[in-house]
Amino acid sequence: MTIFRPSPISASFPSPPHGVGRRACYTDFFPRKRTEMTAASASDPRPSLAGATRAELADALRAIEIPEREIRMRVSQLWHWIYFRGAREFSEMLNISKVVRGKLAERFTLALPEIAAEQVSTDGTRKWLLRLDPVDANDKGAEIECVYIPESDRGTLCVSSQVGCTLNCSFCHTGTQKLVRNLTTREIVAQLLVARSRLGDFPGLEPPTDGLVPSGPDVRAVSNIVFMGMGEPLYNLEQVENAIEIMSDGDGLSLSKRRITVSTSGVVPQIEKLGAECGPMLAISLHAVRDPLRNELVPLNKKYPIRELLDACRDYPGASNARRITFEYVMLKGVNDSPAEARELVRLLKGIPAKINLIPFNPWPGAPYECSDWETIERFSDIVFNAGYASPVRTPRGRDILAACGQLKSETEKLRARARLAVE
Repeated sequence: MTIFRPSPISASFPSPPHGVGRRACYTDFFPRKRTEMTAASASDPRPSLAGATRAELADALRAIEIPEREIRMRVSQLWHWIYFRGAREFSEMLNISKVVRGKLAERFTLALPEIAAEQVSTDGTRKWLLRLDPVDANDKGAEIECVYIPESDRGTLCVSSQVGCTLNCSFCHTGTQKLVRNLTTREIVAQLLVARSRLGDFPGLEPPTDGLVPSGPDVRAVSNIVFMGMGEPLYNLEQVENAIEIMSDGDGLSLSKRRITVSTSGVVPQIEKLGAECGPMLAISLHAVRDPLRNELVPLNKKYPIRELLDACRDYPGASNARRITFEYVMLKGVNDSPAEARELVRLLKGIPAKINLIPFNPWPGAPYECSDWETIERFSDIVFNAGYASPVRTPRGRDILAACGQLKSETEKLRARARLAVE
């Protein structure tokens, strides 16, 4: 998502005007008062159905011996309560018989991951550290981060697809954390459910009063999703696609796929598959226009060089002027920010319906780079814009809580790093 409104910590960046987009919200037909979310408990052996696919809900119903002839109807009922109403207890589902609700509660929960920590930036950005249930005996309970970025007319949730990352991009804080495992479909969807519950974005819930949350008849608190958190989404493609199908289902969470963006560092073989099977908006973490430099910034480039990556973008199903591919380009002082590189970027993208997001580098402890000067960023942007491409500059958000682009890294990993430094 492109953010233009400056934050207090980046007020030196001017704020260009931008258009206003709107998204219709749901209507609360059944008012109720709820303010608390149910968190998953590591001691509770019952699995949660929050984040489940329709097939998984059907299997859960079969497990409690619901007749096959009722399965489709019961799945629709559960789907409505979990994803449209945001139910956290089976007892809330008043159009389902008490007997069925009792059986469901005996075997399953609707628990969400525990919010281990919540930080609110001076600019209204929120970062949640979520503690996941162990997936096996060797798993001590992983933690992930997701970030909510509010604007007056929209709210964007940046979700994670893996615990850690395997790509080792040199400018990215998340890349310094080793890959632990892929997230399941439920764990990906649960990030949205946590956000909407915490923001009062389900019927009967109250929004928090400690920061900006978009509101109004045409605004949803969470209107956009970007897979730009921890991990490489295309290395967990099946689970990401399943999660997108749940998020975009019109009977539940009902987010348009044109408001869901998957960002990849360039896993070329999976790009066409993502477009053909799922069809969200696509973003490419490019950051360099020549292979030697991109090999250093994005090591995956050694396997899938720039030419192969851009050929995959030209063939991305559904790409058009109305569904442009976003190319993300982090501005690194004296590294990739020269006028010559701006002109080469324009040449490389010829024939691709594209826009270029210029991202001022967000520093983190021990980072080997500095952010380009504003004058340099403006000059780079002008070259790209004059060639006919939109080239907005993404104003950093949530820098003060390490929630900005490239800064995510789970709190436990940071604490362990500090402990190691103290010993050394």
